[in-house]
Amino acid sequence: MPHTADMRVEAWSPTAEGCIAEAVRAVVEGFADTSGATVVGERAYVVTAESDVDLLVSVLEEVVYRMDADGEIPLDVEVGSIRAAGAGRGLSVRFRMADAGTAVPVGAVPKAVSLHDLHLRGGPGGWTCRVTLDV
Repeated sequence: MPHTADMRVEAWSPTAEGCIAEAVRAVVEGFADTSGATVVGERAYVVTAESDVDLLVSVLEEVVYRMDADGEIPLDVEVGSIRAAGAGRGLSVRFRMADAGTAVPVGAVPKAVSLHDLHLRGGPGGWTCRVTLDV
C-alpha cells in the first residue's frame, strides 16, 4: 500500500460467502502466525447489512473488535449462505478463536476497516474481494 499504515487484502472464491471467509483468513495471516496458537472456543453471530460488500466489512470489523476487546483471533471461519434480511442482507458466521497472545506476530495488527477502494464482486470466474485495513 502507498500508505505505511494500511494493509490491503485481496481474496477470491467460487462464492461470495467463500470470498468473505478467505478475506478473514488473509487478514489474520497478514499479522499473525497462528500455527501454535491456543484455541479458546467458538464464537457465532449473525450479521446484517445493506449489501453484500457491507457484510464483508461487518465480518472484518468483528475480527478487529474480537482482537481488541477479547484478545482473540480467528483460527478458522465458517460463513453461512447470504440471505435476504429485511431490507438488506444477512449471514451467519462462526469463528474458531485462539488466544492472540499465543500467536506469533508477523505484522501490524489491524485497527479498523477502511471503505476506500472496497469491493466484493461476482464474475464468470467466481467472486473477488478487496479491502484495506488501517494498522
